Amino acid sequence: MPDLRYVPEQRLWLLHTPSTSYAVALDDDDNVRHLHWGARLTTPAIREPAAGSSFDTAGGPRELDAEGGARFGPAGLQVRFADGSRGVEWRYAGHDIDAGHLRIHLDDRHHPMRVTLHYRVHDDTDVIERWTTVTNSGGPIAVQRCDSASWTLPQRPGYRMSHLVGGWNSEFRLRRTDVPVAETVFTSRRGMTSHQANPWLALDDGAAAEEHGEVWSTALAWSGSWRITLHRDPAGHVTWTGGPGHEGLTWTLGTGETLETPVYAGLYTDGGFGAASRAWHAYTRRHVVPHPAEVRPVLYNSWEATGFDVDEAGQTALAAKAARLGVELFVVDDGWFGERVSDHAGLGDWTPNPDRFPHGLRPLADEVHRLGMLFGLWVEPEMVNPDSDLYRAHPDWVLHTAHRGRTEMRNQLVLNLARPDTAAWTHAWLDRLVTDNDIDFLKWDANRAFTEAGWPGHADPDRLWLDHTRAVYQIMDRLRAGHPGLRIEACSGGGGRADLGILARTDQVWTSDNTDPVDRIGIQHGFSQLFPAQVMGAWVTDSPNVATARRTPLRFRFHVAMAGALGIGGDLTTWSEDELKEAAELIEVYKRIRPAVQHGAAHRLTGDGTLSAVGYSYEDQFVVLAWCPSRPFGHDPAPLRLTGIDPAAEYRDTDTGVVHSGAVLRQSGLDLDFPQGDHASVLVHLVRVDRKG
Repeated sequence: MPDLRYVPEQRLWLLHTPSTSYAVALDDDDNVRHLHWGARLTTPAIREPAAGSSFDTAGGPRELDAEGGARFGPAGLQVRFADGSRGVEWRYAGHDIDAGHLRIHLDDRHHPMRVTLHYRVHDDTDVIERWTTVTNSGGPIAVQRCDSASWTLPQRPGYRMSHLVGGWNSEFRLRRTDVPVAETVFTSRRGMTSHQANPWLALDDGAAAEEHGEVWSTALAWSGSWRITLHRDPAGHVTWTGGPGHEGLTWTLGTGETLETPVYAGLYTDGGFGAASRAWHAYTRRHVVPHPAEVRPVLYNSWEATGFDVDEAGQTALAAKAARLGVELFVVDDGWFGERVSDHAGLGDWTPNPDRFPHGLRPLADEVHRLGMLFGLWVEPEMVNPDSDLYRAHPDWVLHTAHRGRTEMRNQLVLNLARPDTAAWTHAWLDRLVTDNDIDFLKWDANRAFTEAGWPGHADPDRLWLDHTRAVYQIMDRLRAGHPGLRIEACSGGGGRADLGILARTDQVWTSDNTDPVDRIGIQHGFSQLFPAQVMGAWVTDSPNVATARRTPLRFRFHVAMAGALGIGGDLTTWSEDELKEAAELIEVYKRIRPAVQHGAAHRLTGDGTLSAVGYSYEDQFVVLAWCPSRPFGHDPAPLRLTGIDPAAEYRDTDTGVVHSGAVLRQSGLDLDFPQGDHASVLVHLVRVDRKG
């Protein structure tokens, strides 16, 4: 059972995870103060707050700093009451503990508002889940900011932050830099998680590395707009606070209403960035994704082969070729519905194009199933083209602001799923589509940010920034409940919606529209900081690459994509017989190593600067994927040291039969037999051997 206790004489709560401890306590004014987050301990020392000055107020960090009093850092809670007053003063209203779930209740001393701080720990992870609820039992309350949680670091000589940045076709680029003495804001104002930033943040003292050092990291489980504010003051204190929404939004809480924020989870480790990632991966499998024990099927997606030129005959021919390769899931992408012959029209008219599919989708679905594959379909339920029957019938269903234009991006607008009628219609057509065509898999796309995000006539229009995302969750949840065999991939123009919130109701994420394998090495490295390989969609596409025009060998493209949930996205009608044969062989190899890649512990292996590599430890196996995009003449990579290998064991290479000492592999490394030239790659599959055998 989770270890969570209250010490009444100190008014202190102590939460234990398997390896760490977290402690908070009430001060004399009933503020919940942070005491400890780090190595496991018995009882934290309660220190007196540092002395203040006439220009500031003494006091340690609060668990959710609210506006009010002489507090000048970022406030995680900002409210305005009906009488125009701002700020809060707390009165402790009790707590309750239910297994691993702690609730600390705080009432405002004057206004009828209750805030509850939630903490949840599990007995199989060091991740701590936190969130906040605000309940109003009086007049209307304007909520201008309500974060899920605030986090505090112990004092260290220095601080460094790691975060993910990017853009379309360049997501998840890892940045690591010193924390400035300032407020640093990470945010998305786009209505989506975004390509540009991700709500994951890691802090260390500047000395941590892949396999050692203290790392504190957090991840917000939310798929809409979000904001995280990191604050380092001149005295060296570091805190950060985060939750849904962004500046400029106000939500109204009526009498009896409760606002609940998404989970903002945190993790401490002293094992470096690698241990932090492995802990997040394990947590995601155990407590987030719906079907963690499953292996993700090898899929084929038709987009790069056909674009919008989609019809029954062409898709049937592609399905036959995909089945020959050993593909397990065939996905028809955009262009199958309405007048969708380009991205200018048809979005929102979710019925098969009668010229392209004269008998609907069912004959194609049946043929795909006959070939032994699952059948999948691309959809974009949150969007609409103005040139569509849906928009002509319901122009009021989109996000819009009175007396303002409607900005089109990618020739489309965003449906307001916060509206109950729009959400009900969306669930109905999806449910009907899945039922009528026996669909096994949906690629759920969302290609556009929010603009003119208004709701004319609604009393609380900013609520749509929360309720749209909640509606997406609810529709997905209802679909999965009604179709237990249905699996969903989250996509948003590539990796624009990747977070722990969407992964609680999807099975994988389309990592990026950029399938160039050289670019993907960096994208996948950043993605792996938080997310496991099991949820990372990775495709093999054509050469030259459609995004970069780079030419790379088929083997190299496969070896990069094998580091995640493998997919094929090239135009198989143009592949030679030799390429089809090689692809089939590599898919068979992937199926052999797939349990280790998708369910194993991932180790980002440090090369000598000319190569990148990752290893997966699973049961008695260790799989290495190594990539060398380019190298100077005469500079072959040095042996690769394999962290994650048991030094007391011996391992046999399944291809060569050579037996290696685990101690040697860890200390001296493994010689990798790279082919000559640029874009070289190696896959090594090691299996532990019995010394007595």
